[in-house]
Amino acid sequence: MKAAGVRLVTADWVAERTGSDDFLLLDPRSPVRYLSGHIASAVSVPWTSLWDGEGNLRPAEELADRLGAAGLDDRRAPVVYDGVDGRHGAMLAWILVYLGRSDAHLMDVFFETWQAEGREVYYRRVEPVARGFRWRRVDAVRASREEVLRDGALRIDFRGADEFSGETDTEGRPGHIPGARHLAWQELGGGNGRLLAPAERLVGLLKARGIAEGGSAIAYCRSGPRAALGFLALRLAGRDVRLYDGSYADWVRSGLPVETGRGGPAGRDGRPGGNQPGIGPGARRAWRRTKPNYFR
Repeated sequence: MKAAGVRLVTADWVAERTGSDDFLLLDPRSPVRYLSGHIASAVSVPWTSLWDGEGNLRPAEELADRLGAAGLDDRRAPVVYDGVDGRHGAMLAWILVYLGRSDAHLMDVFFETWQAEGREVYYRRVEPVARGFRWRRVDAVRASREEVLRDGALRIDFRGADEFSGETDTEGRPGHIPGARHLAWQELGGGNGRLLAPAERLVGLLKARGIAEGGSAIAYCRSGPRAALGFLALRLAGRDVRLYDGSYADWVRSGLPVETGRGGPAGRDGRPGGNQPGIGPGARRAWRRTKPNYFR
């Protein structure tokens, strides 16, 4: 299966290529988890190293430098795997696509499944051989704050239900981006340790949530990783989607309007109905008069 330039591959496929000079295994888990067990020849690229001290995704040049330092070059195809829930593996896979890689692979089961199946596990750090690769930024897969504000694309929030409704406050201003639809990231999983549900099940889930076919969508969560899973799921289901990596944290920092509540039903076009009016032109004008100067 392939989603947005990312090929989902089985554990058997990964096992057959472990140690091959044609592939580079990348592990985005924390250093502690990595040293608690990892796939042979996998290089540690902690997901935290891909963000700056203010919680923003690093610029494309820095991301490319860090992946090059991990050993990625033009010849070796990257293979990503993850544990627990897969969100950081999905984010790293999205970053590879954003940097112009069309050969990214993502293991379709979690590391815990690999381990439970009795496959080989290593416990020592693999020292990377620094390389470099020719990268090009693919803006078509990324949505900026300004694009979210002015774009007519359907906004989909992949956080938990309580975060979306405002019952749980993570940013000091609880709620969601006005007009957004909600689809919890946990619902995208395939069960039995699988990263994502099959494409046909994802299509059915989207239809059940009133997310109609056609048109474009923007995926967001709190800071990007959960929405990266949503991005891959929507692409697997054949939808046109971009990732707002700044997500709700960036939106709130910018002083933009938010809504609370679980939202009304979707209209016939799959866009929000009920009490979700969306982002009106008045709000856009007010924000532009006071917008901060830290656009990325």
